[in-house]
Amino acid sequence: MLCACSGEQFKFEDAPQSPESLATRDFSASGLSSRTGDWESKLEDVQVDEVESTLKEALSLNYEEARALLGRLEYQRGNFDAALQVFQGIDVKGLTPRMTRAIVERTRQRKPRSKGDIIPPSVMSMHSVSLLLEAILLKAKSLEELGHFREAAKECKIILDVVEAALPNGMREGIGEDCKLQEMFHKALELLPNLWIKAGLLDEAVTAYRRALVKPWNLDPQRLASVQKDLAATLLYGGVETKLPPHLQVWGSTTPNGNTEEAILLLLVLVQKVAFGEIKWDAAIIDHLTFALSVSGQFELLAGYLEQALPGIYERAERWYLLALSYAAAGQDEVALNLLKKVAGQSEAKHKPHVPALLFGAKLSSQDPKHAHYGITFARNVIDLADQVNEHFKGQAHKFLGVCYGNAARISISDSERALLQKESLTSLNTAALNIKEDPEVLFNLSLENAVQRNLDVAFDNAMMYSNMVTENSGRGWRLLALILSGDKRFKDAETILDFALDEAGRLDQLELLRLKAVLQIAEERPKQAIETYRILLSLIQAQREPHSNSTVHAKSSDSESEAEKNMEMAAWQDLAIIYTKFGSWADAEICLNKAKSIEFFSPKSWHTTGLLFEAQSLYREALVSFSVSLSMEPDYVPSIVSTAAVLINLGSQSLPIARSFLMNALRLDPTNHDAWMNLGLIAKMEGSLQQAADFFQAAYELKLSAPVEAFT
Repeated sequence: MLCACSGEQFKFEDAPQSPESLATRDFSASGLSSRTGDWESKLEDVQVDEVESTLKEALSLNYEEARALLGRLEYQRGNFDAALQVFQGIDVKGLTPRMTRAIVERTRQRKPRSKGDIIPPSVMSMHSVSLLLEAILLKAKSLEELGHFREAAKECKIILDVVEAALPNGMREGIGEDCKLQEMFHKALELLPNLWIKAGLLDEAVTAYRRALVKPWNLDPQRLASVQKDLAATLLYGGVETKLPPHLQVWGSTTPNGNTEEAILLLLVLVQKVAFGEIKWDAAIIDHLTFALSVSGQFELLAGYLEQALPGIYERAERWYLLALSYAAAGQDEVALNLLKKVAGQSEAKHKPHVPALLFGAKLSSQDPKHAHYGITFARNVIDLADQVNEHFKGQAHKFLGVCYGNAARISISDSERALLQKESLTSLNTAALNIKEDPEVLFNLSLENAVQRNLDVAFDNAMMYSNMVTENSGRGWRLLALILSGDKRFKDAETILDFALDEAGRLDQLELLRLKAVLQIAEERPKQAIETYRILLSLIQAQREPHSNSTVHAKSSDSESEAEKNMEMAAWQDLAIIYTKFGSWADAEICLNKAKSIEFFSPKSWHTTGLLFEAQSLYREALVSFSVSLSMEPDYVPSIVSTAAVLINLGSQSLPIARSFLMNALRLDPTNHDAWMNLGLIAKMEGSLQQAADFFQAAYELKLSAPVEAFT
């Protein structure tokens, strides 16, 4: 019997002959050239029989083994049609029970041989089984080469069925030492899911992957890891939800719930194997894990695994950048920004600059005024370092630079510095608008900066372009447009804009726009309509408090949405308290304030509104206490600073210097606050400085003419 189950490919070793095989010579003599692979006509049964007869005589093979060997030869030469036709002559269905029995008998662990323990001669040898399994595998590969993927998968599945029927508990070590059974089976395990994927049957592919993993098939660690990785990738990107079958749900309540959770578990196992050195490092594992943890909202967990990556896998700047992305997505912007500062630090000065990390640092810094100067440094570095490869980053860098300049201007204590920063802000944003004309964010920021600087006409034009450019609904765009119109005292137009936006707004945007509509109605001195609008707003918030999904992504999303709803509800009660205070309804105002404080007791605006209520009742001492409580929570809360000064003015001339100090501090924080200028005018008038008082009153009047109903930022 020919040994066809060695670890190497079968070769004829007939030195005097040409490299052509015996089967090839017979085919050539019959006028069929297998050397060129050009089969112009179908094989005749007589010719096949002749070749089989020759192989039988030369190699002592039976009918099926001869066909298996002949098919392998044709497959190796790329004659897939011919190989397929040869393989189809093998009665696989009839041989399946015999192969299963042979594997059972030949792999059974026996005691020392006894007379009654002799394997019957009718049982196939392991060499024959391996040869036939290889024939089935090559038949599947031939079908794959010819584009018949579904049929190929069915053929490949036969190998798994045969071996699994014989070895229901898996494959022990040592089976593959003297034949190719294990090798053929492992190849079939890896090939089957790929065939199902090519056939477009992803659920069958997932089933095949799981089948390869649920039992110990003696796969080497690297091969096993490859199957686990491929299953995770299919679960993540296949687009077909495939739940674990009941017989695999052995973990009870901790069983993976859905594709993403199963993929994450597989990838975490692989990461652990990499950490222990069981398998080689594979960047694709972290790439898949990054995607899986990102879509499931597990950003902190992702950061933890990135930190566990061994030194040398990532460059330092790249590692810090990836960690910063993870922590920023988890809402830990301060941690992310500290990591990005390392990228811009002296330790990286001799290394190639990591432009994406610097740009991300500029973006994070632009979101918080206290980091504005860091953002300016980050953005300038990007502009200076960007080469031809990173040229497209320059426009984004100018955008963030403009935003950071604007934020720096708003916290500047020097008038000259503030004016310079505001000028630089508009210059950078205009440069960004020229470089990236299709970025709506540039137009929004340009509109916002012009609005803050009270260039309302330019701000309105940019806001309109932003609204036209953004295809989906943008609540903040409509809000900015309405505020710009309110600064022009076009309250009716602003309300019309809000009515239009409310029809298209999302849930949270709708709440914010409703509140702004109520504020506009207050400015128009329509308190009854404003109260009705607040009633609608509060009823919507109450109706939207429903149980959310238990998934992590929805849980995190619902947490942020619930927090936004709480803030909106508190703001509504605070605004209602101010309305009732103005009309002398002290009891109603106090009820509204208690509602607001029950939501968030330590809210500067709630205590500020409490002070306004006391001030309206001429309880100036109590009002000062309330304003002081507000300022103890937020020392730079400008409304409480101005109101404290107003109360001090009412208390008499002895308090005027203190009041002036409060007002100067308020103007340092917000130079456009017309109430502060008005109260400064009152102090100057009380002190007899009439010209100075007139200048202050003039400034207050001009600023009030362009003041929106709410702050732009």
